[in-house]
Amino acid sequence: MWSRLIQFFTLAPGDLLRDVVYRRLWSSILISSLGGQVTMLALPLTAAVLLNASPTQMGLLQAMEILPFVLFSLPSGVLLDRMRKLPVYIAGETLLAVAVATVPLAAWMGWLGMGWLYVVGFVLGTVHTTAGSAAQIVLTQVVPRERLVEAHAKNALAGSGAEVVGPGLAGVLIKLLGAPLALAVDALALLASAVILRGIRVKEQLSLTRGPFWASLKEGLAFVRSQKLLISLATATGGWQLFHNAALVVQILFATRELQLSPQTVGASYIALGAGTVLASIFGHRISRRIGPGPCLVLGYGACGVGWLQLALAPTGHLGVVSFGLMLFAFGVGAVLIFINFLSLRQAVTPAPMLGRMTSTMRWLILLPAGPGALIGGWLGEHMGLRSALAFSGVGACLLAALAWRHPVIRGVRELPKPVEVVTA
Repeated sequence: MWSRLIQFFTLAPGDLLRDVVYRRLWSSILISSLGGQVTMLALPLTAAVLLNASPTQMGLLQAMEILPFVLFSLPSGVLLDRMRKLPVYIAGETLLAVAVATVPLAAWMGWLGMGWLYVVGFVLGTVHTTAGSAAQIVLTQVVPRERLVEAHAKNALAGSGAEVVGPGLAGVLIKLLGAPLALAVDALALLASAVILRGIRVKEQLSLTRGPFWASLKEGLAFVRSQKLLISLATATGGWQLFHNAALVVQILFATRELQLSPQTVGASYIALGAGTVLASIFGHRISRRIGPGPCLVLGYGACGVGWLQLALAPTGHLGVVSFGLMLFAFGVGAVLIFINFLSLRQAVTPAPMLGRMTSTMRWLILLPAGPGALIGGWLGEHMGLRSALAFSGVGACLLAALAWRHPVIRGVRELPKPVEVVTA
Protein backbone atom coordinates (compact mmCIF):
# COMPACT_ATOMS: atom_id res chain seq x y z
CA MET A 1 0.00 0.00 0.00
CA TRP A 2 2.78 2.43 0.92
CA SER A 3 4.56 1.79 -2.36
CA ARG A 4 1.37 2.66 -4.25
CA LEU A 5 1.00 5.90 -2.28
CA ILE A 6 4.63 6.84 -2.98
CA GLN A 7 4.13 6.05 -6.66
CA PHE A 8 0.97 8.22 -6.75
CA PHE A 9 2.78 11.26 -5.36
CA THR A 10 5.99 10.72 -7.37
CA LEU A 11 6.37 12.94 -10.39
CA ALA A 12 6.60 11.24 -13.78
CA PRO A 13 10.05 11.44 -15.45
CA GLY A 14 8.94 14.08 -17.95
CA ASP A 15 6.68 16.08 -15.62
CA LEU A 16 7.01 19.85 -15.95
CA LEU A 17 7.40 20.22 -12.18
CA ARG A 18 10.75 18.44 -12.44
CA ASP A 19 12.04 21.55 -14.22
CA VAL A 20 13.60 23.82 -11.56
CA VAL A 21 12.64 27.10 -13.23
CA TYR A 22 9.04 26.09 -13.89
CA ARG A 23 8.71 24.67 -10.37
CA ARG A 24 9.78 28.02 -8.91
CA LEU A 25 7.29 29.85 -11.12
CA TRP A 26 4.56 27.38 -10.12
CA SER A 27 5.36 27.85 -6.41
CA SER A 28 5.05 31.61 -6.78
CA ILE A 29 1.65 31.19 -8.46
CA LEU A 30 0.50 28.88 -5.66
CA ILE A 31 1.45 31.31 -2.88
CA SER A 32 0.08 34.35 -4.69
CA SER A 33 -3.18 32.50 -5.42
CA LEU A 34 -3.54 31.52 -1.78
CA GLY A 35 -3.34 35.15 -0.70
CA GLY A 36 -5.59 36.15 -3.58
CA GLN A 37 -8.37 33.98 -2.17
CA VAL A 38 -8.40 36.19 0.89
CA THR A 39 -8.77 39.32 -1.23
CA MET A 40 -11.43 37.72 -3.43
CA LEU A 41 -13.65 37.32 -0.35
CA ALA A 42 -12.46 40.08 1.97
CA LEU A 43 -12.66 42.98 -0.49
CA PRO A 44 -16.32 42.49 -1.59
CA LEU A 45 -17.32 41.50 1.96
CA THR A 46 -15.78 44.73 3.23
CA ALA A 47 -17.94 46.61 0.73
CA ALA A 48 -21.13 44.56 1.22
CA VAL A 49 -21.10 44.02 4.99
CA LEU A 50 -18.91 46.69 6.57
CA LEU A 51 -19.77 49.55 4.18
CA ASN A 52 -23.30 48.28 3.27
CA ALA A 53 -22.72 48.83 -0.45
CA SER A 54 -25.66 48.80 -2.87
CA PRO A 55 -25.69 46.54 -5.96
CA THR A 56 -24.86 49.59 -8.09
CA GLN A 57 -21.85 50.38 -5.90
CA MET A 58 -20.70 46.76 -6.14
CA GLY A 59 -20.99 47.07 -9.91
CA LEU A 60 -18.90 50.25 -9.85
CA LEU A 61 -16.25 48.55 -7.70
CA GLN A 62 -15.98 45.73 -10.22
CA ALA A 63 -15.94 48.21 -13.11
CA MET A 64 -13.07 50.13 -11.50
CA GLU A 65 -10.98 46.95 -11.54
CA ILE A 66 -11.77 46.45 -15.23
CA LEU A 67 -11.30 50.06 -16.43
CA PRO A 68 -7.46 49.87 -16.51
CA PHE A 69 -7.65 47.02 -19.01
CA VAL A 70 -9.58 49.27 -21.37
CA LEU A 71 -7.25 52.23 -20.84
CA PHE A 72 -3.82 50.61 -20.67
CA SER A 73 -3.86 47.18 -22.31
CA LEU A 74 -2.88 48.26 -25.82
CA PRO A 75 0.01 50.61 -24.94
CA SER A 76 1.32 48.18 -22.32
CA GLY A 77 1.56 45.50 -25.00
CA VAL A 78 3.89 47.64 -27.10
CA LEU A 79 6.06 48.38 -24.07
CA LEU A 80 6.20 44.72 -23.03
CA ASP A 81 7.52 43.74 -26.46
CA ARG A 82 10.41 46.18 -25.89
CA MET A 83 11.39 45.30 -22.32
CA ARG A 84 12.11 42.35 -20.05
CA LYS A 85 8.91 40.82 -18.74
CA LEU A 86 10.08 39.14 -15.53
CA PRO A 87 10.99 42.42 -13.73
CA VAL A 88 7.54 43.79 -14.64
CA TYR A 89 5.93 40.68 -13.17
CA ILE A 90 7.92 41.02 -9.93
CA ALA A 91 7.18 44.73 -9.59
CA GLY A 92 3.48 44.00 -10.12
CA GLU A 93 3.35 41.46 -7.28
CA THR A 94 5.02 44.00 -5.00
CA LEU A 95 2.64 46.82 -5.92
CA LEU A 96 -0.37 44.54 -5.39
CA ALA A 97 0.90 43.84 -1.88
CA VAL A 98 1.10 47.57 -1.14
CA ALA A 99 -2.39 48.24 -2.57
CA VAL A 100 -4.23 45.58 -0.56
CA ALA A 101 -2.29 46.54 2.59
CA THR A 102 -3.77 50.05 2.42
CA VAL A 103 -7.27 48.70 3.13
CA PRO A 104 -6.62 47.58 6.73
CA LEU A 105 -4.53 50.72 7.25
CA ALA A 106 -7.42 52.93 6.07
CA ALA A 107 -9.88 51.02 8.27
CA TRP A 108 -7.62 51.47 11.30
CA MET A 109 -7.27 55.21 10.58
CA GLY A 110 -11.03 55.63 10.04
CA TRP A 111 -10.66 56.65 6.39
CA LEU A 112 -12.17 53.59 4.74
CA GLY A 113 -15.12 54.14 2.40
CA MET A 114 -16.28 53.05 -1.03
CA GLY A 115 -14.13 55.78 -2.61
CA TRP A 116 -11.03 54.20 -1.09
CA LEU A 117 -12.04 50.77 -2.38
CA TYR A 118 -12.62 52.21 -5.85
CA VAL A 119 -9.03 53.51 -5.88
CA VAL A 120 -7.66 50.18 -4.64
CA GLY A 121 -9.70 48.37 -7.29
CA PHE A 122 -8.29 50.65 -9.99
CA VAL A 123 -4.72 50.00 -8.82
CA LEU A 124 -5.34 46.24 -8.76
CA GLY A 125 -6.71 46.39 -12.28
CA THR A 126 -3.75 48.46 -13.50
CA VAL A 127 -1.25 45.96 -12.13
CA HIS A 128 -3.16 43.01 -13.58
CA THR A 129 -3.20 44.79 -16.94
CA THR A 130 0.58 45.11 -17.15
CA ALA A 131 2.13 42.55 -14.82
CA GLY A 132 -0.60 40.02 -15.66
CA SER A 133 0.29 40.16 -19.34
CA ALA A 134 3.99 39.93 -18.46
CA ALA A 135 3.33 36.82 -16.36
CA GLN A 136 1.59 35.06 -19.25
CA ILE A 137 4.55 35.79 -21.54
CA VAL A 138 7.10 34.63 -18.94
CA LEU A 139 5.40 31.22 -19.05
CA THR A 140 6.14 30.93 -22.78
CA GLN A 141 9.82 31.61 -22.03
CA VAL A 142 9.91 28.81 -19.46
CA VAL A 143 7.75 26.13 -21.14
CA PRO A 144 7.92 24.81 -24.73
CA ARG A 145 4.93 25.87 -26.82
CA GLU A 146 3.76 22.32 -27.42
CA ARG A 147 3.32 21.93 -23.63
CA LEU A 148 1.40 25.14 -23.00
CA VAL A 149 -1.95 23.44 -22.35
CA GLU A 150 -0.24 21.18 -19.81
CA ALA A 151 1.50 24.17 -18.19
CA HIS A 152 -1.71 26.21 -17.98
CA ALA A 153 -3.46 23.18 -16.48
CA LYS A 154 -0.75 22.87 -13.82
CA ASN A 155 -0.94 26.60 -13.14
CA ALA A 156 -4.69 26.22 -12.78
CA LEU A 157 -4.04 23.33 -10.38
CA ALA A 158 -1.90 25.66 -8.23
CA GLY A 159 -4.77 28.13 -8.20
CA SER A 160 -7.18 25.29 -7.49
CA GLY A 161 -5.21 24.12 -4.49
CA ALA A 162 -5.34 27.67 -3.16
CA GLU A 163 -9.09 27.77 -3.81
CA VAL A 164 -9.60 24.64 -1.71
CA VAL A 165 -7.59 25.90 1.27
CA GLY A 166 -7.95 29.65 0.78
CA PRO A 167 -11.69 30.19 1.40
CA GLY A 168 -11.60 28.33 4.70
CA LEU A 169 -8.51 30.30 5.72
CA ALA A 170 -10.18 33.52 4.59
CA GLY A 171 -13.30 32.70 6.60
CA VAL A 172 -11.25 32.11 9.76
CA LEU A 173 -9.21 35.29 9.23
CA ILE A 174 -12.33 37.36 8.55
CA LYS A 175 -13.96 36.00 11.70
CA LEU A 176 -10.90 36.63 13.86
CA LEU A 177 -9.60 39.86 12.36
CA GLY A 178 -12.44 41.30 10.29
CA ALA A 179 -12.51 41.53 6.49
CA PRO A 180 -10.23 44.61 6.11
CA LEU A 181 -7.44 43.31 8.35
CA ALA A 182 -7.56 39.87 6.70
CA LEU A 183 -6.23 41.56 3.56
CA ALA A 184 -2.87 41.99 5.29
CA VAL A 185 -2.36 38.24 4.86
CA ASP A 186 -2.69 38.61 1.08
CA ALA A 187 -0.11 41.42 1.17
CA LEU A 188 2.38 39.10 2.89
CA ALA A 189 1.68 36.29 0.40
CA LEU A 190 2.24 38.64 -2.55
CA LEU A 191 5.56 39.79 -1.10
CA ALA A 192 6.61 36.14 -0.69
CA SER A 193 5.63 35.50 -4.32
CA ALA A 194 7.79 38.42 -5.48
CA VAL A 195 10.78 37.06 -3.53
CA ILE A 196 10.42 33.63 -5.17
CA LEU A 197 10.16 35.19 -8.63
CA ARG A 198 13.42 37.09 -8.08
CA GLY A 199 15.24 33.75 -8.13
CA ILE A 200 14.02 32.83 -11.61
CA ARG A 201 16.38 33.13 -14.57
CA VAL A 202 14.88 33.14 -18.07
CA LYS A 203 16.11 34.07 -21.52
CA GLU A 204 14.10 37.10 -22.50
CA GLN A 205 13.08 37.35 -26.16
CA LEU A 206 12.84 41.03 -26.90
CA SER A 207 11.32 42.38 -30.08
CA LEU A 208 13.69 44.02 -32.52
CA THR A 209 10.97 46.58 -33.22
CA ARG A 210 12.09 50.08 -32.30
CA GLY A 211 9.86 52.04 -34.64
CA PRO A 212 7.26 54.64 -33.72
CA PHE A 213 5.14 53.68 -30.72
CA TRP A 214 1.76 54.04 -32.45
CA ALA A 215 2.97 52.13 -35.51
CA SER A 216 3.95 49.22 -33.28
CA LEU A 217 0.59 49.37 -31.51
CA LYS A 218 -1.26 49.28 -34.83
CA GLU A 219 0.91 46.37 -35.93
CA GLY A 220 -0.29 44.36 -32.93
CA LEU A 221 -3.91 45.22 -33.67
CA ALA A 222 -3.43 44.29 -37.33
CA PHE A 223 -1.96 40.91 -36.38
CA VAL A 224 -4.91 40.01 -34.17
CA ARG A 225 -7.37 41.25 -36.78
CA SER A 226 -5.70 39.08 -39.44
CA GLN A 227 -6.17 35.86 -37.47
CA LYS A 228 -9.69 34.40 -37.63
CA LEU A 229 -8.95 32.18 -34.65
CA LEU A 230 -7.95 35.12 -32.43
CA ILE A 231 -10.97 37.20 -33.46
CA SER A 232 -13.31 34.25 -32.79
CA LEU A 233 -11.72 33.60 -29.40
CA ALA A 234 -11.92 37.28 -28.43
CA THR A 235 -15.58 37.55 -29.44
CA ALA A 236 -16.71 34.44 -27.59
CA THR A 237 -14.66 34.96 -24.46
CA GLY A 238 -15.56 38.65 -24.40
CA GLY A 239 -19.21 37.64 -24.33
CA TRP A 240 -18.48 35.25 -21.48
CA GLN A 241 -16.76 38.07 -19.56
CA LEU A 242 -19.88 40.22 -19.87
CA PHE A 243 -22.06 37.53 -18.28
CA HIS A 244 -19.42 36.57 -15.74
CA ASN A 245 -19.08 40.11 -14.41
CA ALA A 246 -22.85 40.61 -14.31
CA ALA A 247 -23.07 37.57 -12.02
CA LEU A 248 -19.94 38.39 -10.04
CA VAL A 249 -21.16 41.74 -8.74
CA VAL A 250 -24.31 40.24 -7.20
CA GLN A 251 -23.28 36.78 -6.01
CA ILE A 252 -21.86 37.95 -2.64
CA LEU A 253 -24.92 40.16 -2.13
CA PHE A 254 -27.18 37.23 -3.05
CA ALA A 255 -25.40 34.96 -0.56
CA THR A 256 -25.45 37.43 2.33
CA ARG A 257 -28.87 39.05 1.75
CA GLU A 258 -31.07 36.53 -0.08
CA LEU A 259 -29.63 33.36 1.44
CA GLN A 260 -28.70 35.03 4.77
CA LEU A 261 -25.25 33.43 4.88
CA SER A 262 -22.65 34.67 7.35
CA PRO A 263 -19.23 35.75 6.02
CA GLN A 264 -17.76 32.55 7.47
CA THR A 265 -20.33 30.38 5.66
CA VAL A 266 -19.67 32.26 2.43
CA GLY A 267 -15.97 31.49 2.86
CA ALA A 268 -16.69 27.82 3.50
CA SER A 269 -18.93 27.68 0.41
CA TYR A 270 -16.04 28.84 -1.75
CA ILE A 271 -14.32 25.52 -1.09
CA ALA A 272 -16.70 24.21 -3.77
CA LEU A 273 -15.04 26.63 -6.21
CA GLY A 274 -11.69 25.10 -5.33
CA ALA A 275 -13.05 21.59 -5.80
CA GLY A 276 -14.33 22.51 -9.26
CA THR A 277 -11.05 24.05 -10.33
CA VAL A 278 -9.02 21.13 -8.96
CA LEU A 279 -11.19 18.67 -10.91
CA ALA A 280 -10.92 20.69 -14.13
CA SER A 281 -7.19 21.28 -13.64
CA ILE A 282 -6.51 17.56 -13.28
CA PHE A 283 -8.71 16.41 -16.15
CA GLY A 284 -8.86 19.55 -18.31
CA HIS A 285 -5.70 18.71 -20.27
CA ARG A 286 -7.02 15.21 -20.98
CA ILE A 287 -10.44 16.53 -22.03
CA SER A 288 -8.83 19.10 -24.32
CA ARG A 289 -6.59 16.45 -25.87
CA ARG A 290 -9.54 14.11 -26.42
CA ILE A 291 -12.18 16.48 -27.84
CA GLY A 292 -9.96 19.39 -28.91
CA PRO A 293 -9.25 22.84 -27.40
CA GLY A 294 -12.17 24.48 -29.23
CA PRO A 295 -14.94 22.13 -28.07
CA CYS A 296 -13.42 22.11 -24.56
CA LEU A 297 -13.69 25.92 -24.53
CA VAL A 298 -17.40 25.71 -25.44
CA LEU A 299 -17.94 23.17 -22.66
CA GLY A 300 -16.56 25.74 -20.21
CA TYR A 301 -19.01 28.44 -21.33
CA GLY A 302 -21.93 26.06 -20.86
CA ALA A 303 -20.85 24.88 -17.40
CA CYS A 304 -20.71 28.45 -16.11
CA GLY A 305 -24.12 29.28 -17.61
CA VAL A 306 -25.81 26.29 -16.00
CA GLY A 307 -24.32 27.22 -12.62
CA TRP A 308 -25.59 30.81 -12.70
CA LEU A 309 -29.02 29.80 -13.99
CA GLN A 310 -29.70 27.20 -11.30
CA LEU A 311 -28.67 29.69 -8.58
CA ALA A 312 -31.16 32.22 -9.94
CA LEU A 313 -33.89 29.62 -9.33
CA ALA A 314 -32.61 28.48 -5.92
CA PRO A 315 -34.88 28.56 -2.86
CA THR A 316 -33.75 30.00 0.46
CA GLY A 317 -32.69 27.74 3.31
CA HIS A 318 -30.40 24.71 3.12
CA LEU A 319 -31.15 24.02 -0.54
CA GLY A 320 -30.13 27.58 -1.33
CA VAL A 321 -26.76 27.05 0.37
CA VAL A 322 -26.26 23.87 -1.67
CA SER A 323 -27.20 25.76 -4.83
CA PHE A 324 -24.68 28.49 -4.05
CA GLY A 325 -21.95 25.88 -3.63
CA LEU A 326 -23.04 24.16 -6.85
CA MET A 327 -22.80 27.47 -8.72
CA LEU A 328 -19.25 27.97 -7.44
CA PHE A 329 -18.32 24.39 -8.38
CA ALA A 330 -19.71 24.79 -11.91
CA PHE A 331 -17.93 28.11 -12.32
CA GLY A 332 -14.65 26.58 -11.15
CA VAL A 333 -14.92 23.80 -13.72
CA GLY A 334 -16.03 26.11 -16.51
CA ALA A 335 -13.50 28.88 -15.93
CA VAL A 336 -10.55 26.47 -15.92
CA LEU A 337 -11.73 24.76 -19.11
CA ILE A 338 -12.10 28.16 -20.74
CA PHE A 339 -8.78 29.66 -19.82
CA ILE A 340 -6.37 26.74 -20.17
CA ASN A 341 -7.56 26.44 -23.78
CA PHE A 342 -8.08 30.15 -24.53
CA LEU A 343 -4.60 31.08 -23.29
CA SER A 344 -2.91 28.13 -24.96
CA LEU A 345 -4.55 28.72 -28.35
CA ARG A 346 -3.71 32.41 -28.52
CA GLN A 347 -0.11 31.86 -27.40
CA ALA A 348 0.45 28.91 -29.74
CA VAL A 349 -0.59 30.83 -32.87
CA THR A 350 1.51 33.93 -32.09
CA PRO A 351 5.23 34.37 -32.91
CA ALA A 352 7.50 35.41 -30.02
CA PRO A 353 8.15 39.03 -31.16
CA MET A 354 4.39 39.68 -31.18
CA LEU A 355 3.45 38.02 -27.87
CA GLY A 356 3.30 41.22 -25.80
CA ARG A 357 1.07 43.08 -28.22
CA MET A 358 -1.10 40.05 -28.93
CA THR A 359 -1.59 39.33 -25.21
CA SER A 360 -2.52 42.91 -24.38
CA THR A 361 -4.76 43.28 -27.43
CA MET A 362 -6.64 40.08 -26.62
CA ARG A 363 -7.03 41.04 -22.97
CA TRP A 364 -8.30 44.45 -24.08
CA LEU A 365 -10.83 42.91 -26.46
CA ILE A 366 -12.24 40.33 -24.04
CA LEU A 367 -12.51 42.82 -21.17
CA LEU A 368 -14.20 45.60 -23.13
CA PRO A 369 -17.59 43.93 -22.41
CA ALA A 370 -16.67 43.19 -18.78
CA GLY A 371 -17.22 46.73 -17.47
CA PRO A 372 -20.69 47.05 -19.05
CA GLY A 373 -21.44 43.55 -17.75
CA ALA A 374 -20.64 44.63 -14.17
CA LEU A 375 -22.79 47.74 -14.53
CA ILE A 376 -25.66 45.74 -16.07
CA GLY A 377 -25.48 43.22 -13.23
CA GLY A 378 -25.51 45.99 -10.63
CA TRP A 379 -28.44 47.78 -12.29
CA LEU A 380 -30.47 44.57 -12.65
CA GLY A 381 -29.71 43.60 -9.06
CA GLU A 382 -30.81 46.96 -7.68
CA HIS A 383 -33.89 47.60 -9.84
CA MET A 384 -35.14 44.11 -10.75
CA GLY A 385 -33.75 41.91 -8.00
CA LEU A 386 -30.54 39.96 -7.50
CA ARG A 387 -32.04 36.85 -9.09
CA SER A 388 -32.63 38.70 -12.34
CA ALA A 389 -28.91 39.47 -12.71
CA LEU A 390 -28.04 35.81 -12.16
CA ALA A 391 -30.72 34.71 -14.64
CA PHE A 392 -29.38 37.18 -17.22
CA SER A 393 -25.90 35.70 -16.83
CA GLY A 394 -27.06 32.09 -16.89
CA VAL A 395 -29.27 32.36 -19.96
CA GLY A 396 -26.70 34.51 -21.77
CA ALA A 397 -23.80 32.10 -21.15
CA CYS A 398 -25.86 29.09 -22.26
CA LEU A 399 -26.83 30.88 -25.48
CA LEU A 400 -23.18 31.84 -25.98
CA ALA A 401 -22.13 28.19 -25.67
CA ALA A 402 -24.72 27.18 -28.28
CA LEU A 403 -23.56 29.89 -30.70
CA ALA A 404 -19.87 29.09 -30.15
CA TRP A 405 -20.54 25.41 -30.86
CA ARG A 406 -22.05 26.35 -34.19
CA HIS A 407 -19.03 28.51 -35.06
CA PRO A 408 -16.77 26.41 -37.34
CA VAL A 409 -13.52 28.19 -36.37
CA ILE A 410 -13.93 27.44 -32.66
CA ARG A 411 -15.52 24.00 -32.94
CA GLY A 412 -12.98 22.96 -35.58
CA VAL A 413 -9.87 23.52 -33.43
CA ARG A 414 -8.82 20.01 -32.44
CA GLU A 415 -5.13 20.68 -31.69
CA LEU A 416 -2.83 23.60 -30.98
CA PRO A 417 -1.86 25.55 -34.12
CA LYS A 418 1.68 26.50 -35.14
CA PRO A 419 2.91 30.11 -34.80
CA VAL A 420 2.08 32.34 -37.74
CA GLU A 421 5.06 33.85 -39.52
CA VAL A 422 4.98 37.63 -39.61
CA VAL A 423 7.44 40.31 -40.60
CA THR A 424 7.69 43.11 -38.04
CA ALA A 425 8.56 46.66 -38.98
